[in-house]
Amino acid sequence: MSSLPVQRALFPLLYPFSKIYSFVMSYRRKQYEAGAKEQFSPKAPCVSVGNISWGGSGKTPVVGWLLEWAERNHYSPVVLTRGYKASPPKTPYLVTADSTVAQAGDEPVMLANAHRKAHIVVDPIRMRSGAWAEKSFRPELVVLDDGFQHLAVKRDLNLVLLKPDDLTTEWDRVIPAGSWREDESALSQAHVFLIKTNSLAPLKSVIKERLGKYGVPVFSFSLVPQRLVPVSEAATEVFEKAKEKHLPVALENYILFNGVGEPAQVEETAKKFMGRSPYKHQRYADHHTYTEAEIAEMGNVGLPLVCTPKDAVKVPDVLGIEVWTFALRTKFGDSMFTGKTFTDWWTEQWDAMRETSSTRKKQKQEQKPAVATSTPRPVLKNEK
Repeated sequence: MSSLPVQRALFPLLYPFSKIYSFVMSYRRKQYEAGAKEQFSPKAPCVSVGNISWGGSGKTPVVGWLLEWAERNHYSPVVLTRGYKASPPKTPYLVTADSTVAQAGDEPVMLANAHRKAHIVVDPIRMRSGAWAEKSFRPELVVLDDGFQHLAVKRDLNLVLLKPDDLTTEWDRVIPAGSWREDESALSQAHVFLIKTNSLAPLKSVIKERLGKYGVPVFSFSLVPQRLVPVSEAATEVFEKAKEKHLPVALENYILFNGVGEPAQVEETAKKFMGRSPYKHQRYADHHTYTEAEIAEMGNVGLPLVCTPKDAVKVPDVLGIEVWTFALRTKFGDSMFTGKTFTDWWTEQWDAMRETSSTRKKQKQEQKPAVATSTPRPVLKNEK
């Protein structure tokens, strides 16, 4: 999500406060880098997936890609997430198939449903959840969801996600004058930049100017719909009938709805996959929780409803209304400052992280205090 119209209009007034906020965040980061603040260091390779601005940069799909990769290669992953708007019954909280969005948050529930072999742990204090997860599950990969500003957990790799706007109109516009959480100096901690766009070509000159100095690779990535997936009972009935006839589901017309950071991107993706623009695009606030009345009102038009996977986990079933979502694939595209594909680059980083992790485990073992061995107490005469 880019900065709001009121932020742009009031930029001259908000700019001084933006500089103060930037200073505070920069000082905080330097405190962690200097070791002045306590950090938890996982034994396993730890990767942060984060961004510099708020919302819509594609963090959850990239986390999902890492989980798929781990599962495919038989590694046991853990995701540490705060669970936005979550009210878990306890912390740390392990998200299961029975967890609700109210308990865990929409994105953790979505990840847990899609990746049953992964452990998704919700806790705003990730030092605590990290230590608990390490003891409980002995993970081979730790992923920090939205972790770039969450510095209390040490990481081996920072994957920093950007939107095209971050490189142009939003560049270095920090809260409250813009959408950035930190100023440009924080980008020096990135190990790679992932830009949510189909191609880097239109951004080539600005990427060279603004990211080239950091000396790390830049990759494009996008979300590609693979097929329609039923969400409601009415949609499931249609899906099963089409399956019996060995036919794909095709919607002649549809209403698109979502509560995400970048709704325009969702509409463009849906339009490309469906082959037509939606009859209507109903936009809600990011992380919106849907009511039966809202679904019924949209469904009264008599057209199928289509939403994102993030929205799908919050949709109540309303009798007779078809609700569908997309099965999405995260696709990495072209690159700059490297000749490798993202998969090849990631594999190379993984091998290096495993080696570092092995050294870290040995050091922790060596630091453990030796177990004291007691000498037998002499037997007294009157005890014989």
